[in-house]
Amino acid sequence: MTTAAQTLAEFAVGLEFDRIPSAVAERAKDCVIDIVGVCTYGSALSSSKTLIEYAARYGNGGNSTILGTRLKVHAPHAALANGALAHAFEMDSLVSPSVGVHPGASLTAPALAVGQEIGASGKEFVTAFVAGSEVMHRIGDASLQTSEKLGFHVPGVTGTFGGAIVAGRLLKLNVEQMTNALGIAGSLSAGLLEFSKSGGGMVKRLHLGRAAESGVLAASLAHGGFTGPATVLEGKFGYLNVYCRDGDPKRFTAGLGEAWKTLNIMFKRYACHITAHVPVTAVLELKARHKILGDEIASITVAGSDKMLSHHNIVEPQDMATAQYSTPFCVALAFYRDPRDPNVFTNAALNDPSIRALCRKVKLELRREANTGNPLASRVTVRLNDGRELIQNMEHFPGMPQDPLNRTQLREKFTTLTAALPHDRSGQLFDCIANIESVRNLAEVAWSI
Repeated sequence: MTTAAQTLAEFAVGLEFDRIPSAVAERAKDCVIDIVGVCTYGSALSSSKTLIEYAARYGNGGNSTILGTRLKVHAPHAALANGALAHAFEMDSLVSPSVGVHPGASLTAPALAVGQEIGASGKEFVTAFVAGSEVMHRIGDASLQTSEKLGFHVPGVTGTFGGAIVAGRLLKLNVEQMTNALGIAGSLSAGLLEFSKSGGGMVKRLHLGRAAESGVLAASLAHGGFTGPATVLEGKFGYLNVYCRDGDPKRFTAGLGEAWKTLNIMFKRYACHITAHVPVTAVLELKARHKILGDEIASITVAGSDKMLSHHNIVEPQDMATAQYSTPFCVALAFYRDPRDPNVFTNAALNDPSIRALCRKVKLELRREANTGNPLASRVTVRLNDGRELIQNMEHFPGMPQDPLNRTQLREKFTTLTAALPHDRSGQLFDCIANIESVRNLAEVAWSI
């Protein structure tokens, strides 16, 4: 009997660039543009320095770029660093509806690291990205969103599988080797959500870096003949029975090669957890319409998903990582700052008495309306000191598949995130990625400073 890993491996190995619909290839390139900007911004953060120094110390001598720096290291260390940089400030891409995957961080970091190391072409890069995206999405979807209820930070689990596919595709693994890469990846997946309950959030950034690094490791070992279980996904002690509960194994391969899940990729607009994006957008609507000031507010009620209540109801965040993970804090911040500027998510905002006071006035509750197609849909109710009550219902935010960023909007975000680069370099890099299928050798692209 053919296993899910074998079917997914066969798809990944057999995918050809010319078979990828143009809209899918364009969404993949947009995702790479977005994450290169996010990594460049993340490289300047103090929390990133330890990881960059680690990668430079132990990976010295390679040909793979740590984005935002002049450093080149060996591929596993570049994947580790860039995966962590991509998740360093809560701005990396996801998918909608959510299946617990972060395509930009999980796929770009290992693909770029291996692609530079071996001198892959732009077409090979895009093909590997799409193969990884389609496989990783289905692995996440099969969990039925149960992994985080068990305490796993899902991108640290699913990202390893995605990284193994993109790295394996670039290394030209055959179907048996790719199956082994997935089998190995299952034993390398990790990431716990305890950071969200303890106030220690820096480790969250490591989960995406470790997944990217582990994907490179899994593919490289499989390339050398190392083996892993072909039943890694649906077996008795495999992914579905260890990292999940009551998953659906049919979803591993449903619509493979026909329903292109890469089109579900969405881009963040604010430097905070995705569950806060619709409420923050609603706040911006209320501010613009009613000219509300934070000091005029008596209370705020946000009606949203059950995950918002169970994982993101943090009213006393202890550091910026948990503040960005907190829906009450992000809603409060949006009344005093412009959340479209990532530079406002600082310790100054974290320690601002007005923002902290308003954060304590935010109550989260379950949104019970069942007629929405978006689990992130939210309702924000603001009660003012003068007795007025203002309500904003919102389904989506700019960046979701229903309201995607166009190339002009994407360029604006990229320019903001890569402000540390020389202006001409930022524009050249954007244009290069937008036309990356014409690149002969990824190692010849100036990816960083």
